[in-house]
Amino acid sequence: MKKLPVLAILIFISGYSFGQAANVDKIAGISSDTLTGAKTDTSWKSGGFLGINFSQVSLNNWAQGGENSIAVGANAIFFANYAKGKTQWDNSLTLAYAMLQTGSAPLRKSDDQIDLTSKFGYRIGDSKWFYSALLNFKSQFADGYAYPNDSIVISHFMAPGYVTLALGVNYKPVEYFEMFFSPATGKITFVNDQDLANIGAYGVDPALFDTSGNVITNGKKSRTEFGAYVNFKFKKDIFTNVTLASKLELFNNYTDKDKDNVKNIDVNWEVGLLMKVNKFMTASVLTQLIYDANTIARTQFKEVIGVGVGYKF
Repeated sequence: MKKLPVLAILIFISGYSFGQAANVDKIAGISSDTLTGAKTDTSWKSGGFLGINFSQVSLNNWAQGGENSIAVGANAIFFANYAKGKTQWDNSLTLAYAMLQTGSAPLRKSDDQIDLTSKFGYRIGDSKWFYSALLNFKSQFADGYAYPNDSIVISHFMAPGYVTLALGVNYKPVEYFEMFFSPATGKITFVNDQDLANIGAYGVDPALFDTSGNVITNGKKSRTEFGAYVNFKFKKDIFTNVTLASKLELFNNYTDKDKDNVKNIDVNWEVGLLMKVNKFMTASVLTQLIYDANTIARTQFKEVIGVGVGYKF
């Protein structure tokens, strides 16, 4: 399992200055330029956030039981936004990687994310509506395993990988809230691993097997969907040094071969609460809820509570 080099590379790229707060800014995605001061009279605004967070549990003769554990997570967000006249073009890249070790178990991956978004908009008259086009790419850095069995690989880079291209309108009535709606959205799921494709992982068409289990026709390495997409984003300081951010993505596939599944809506809902302790120290609570019946017909949920250090630029 070659996970440690990946973590080392990510920490090195991030300049030894990371933190869980990056995820909150990632979730918000609204007015990313607030991360840094804008230069006078310029159409481009760029910057980002680098951070790292740690947690450790150490027990010695602990009567109530338990196991030692250590976790480290690295996060980075970069943005470059353009605004001039009626034109707006927002670009963001989020990277995350985390490792966890509990007791005598080997080091395991606990978070792994690549998320790239580019959205181009043209204002409609003097309104708060924009004609918009959105491109999003999601994947991961390293292999994922069916723990506790670390010999069964269940994911790679681009297995899965997701590309979403949407044409629609964006509505931004205030700085802390916006909504993007597209009735014409293409979504492609890539499974760039033949073994995973053959078992129909992540919703692709599986292989055809003979009675002896031999492959007759390989499974497809991609799945194309066409449907409607809605994206809501919210970010606001609710108290002094306390920021609440939320992103909700909904997608419905018009073209699903399974007619019963047409009624199912893919959901990705992320919520982050960031508390700033001082200039560098932060504490955060992050949750993510996912429902995608093509991947697993159950609701997926993740929660991360962290304390770390970070740097905005």
